[in-house]
Amino acid sequence: MRLLLVEDDDLLAESLAEALEDAGYRVDVTALVREAEKLMAREDYSLVILDLGLPDGSGLEMLERWRRGGRRLPVLALTARDSWEDKVAGLRRGADDYLTKPYHEAELLARLHALLRRSSGAVEAELRVNGITLDEVAKRACGVDGSWHTLTATEYCLLRYLMCHPDRVHSKDNLLNQLYTLNQDAAAPNLVEVYIGRLRRLLGKNCIQTRRGQGYVLPSH
Repeated sequence: MRLLLVEDDDLLAESLAEALEDAGYRVDVTALVREAEKLMAREDYSLVILDLGLPDGSGLEMLERWRRGGRRLPVLALTARDSWEDKVAGLRRGADDYLTKPYHEAELLARLHALLRRSSGAVEAELRVNGITLDEVAKRACGVDGSWHTLTATEYCLLRYLMCHPDRVHSKDNLLNQLYTLNQDAAAPNLVEVYIGRLRRLLGKNCIQTRRGQGYVLPSH
């Protein structure tokens, strides 16, 4: 699952991106409004963590433009402004949740997790699709044989993305975009096949189907 972090504090951005990576997410980081606009126009993000005070403009005004343009992905606003008036303004102008600095990393991850569950229609900390159960807290999955398996960060990221978008055919390029961030070296072209193969061995050989010439799909039934 791919996130966009818009934060101009370099140390904070580096620390938070590392924590998010450790939690199984893939993160693109920018400190500027103009770069965030470009990334949003070309990448498929599941959530944005947005600092409202940025060097080249207002994060809040950018968020308003996104909402007017029809972008409905969840946005977690970060800011040093902690008055209730600021929080109300942020929520009214398009933020889904609001966290003031300094914050506890565990609280941010919990809020982020709740936003993602809500946006996918899930109400529990588990996703269930066609006999597969994904425990989002423990980062483990149960396949058709009833056995639980602990997942690597990449396995978790790939499986969660497929389970959040069942019955949709995903190309290799689309899946690679979910697994690797812009500042990483280009991934090996067969990487998707490798991880699809691992998930099939863990959860059942028919859990993810190949559509020749198109990509992969996780059926809902």
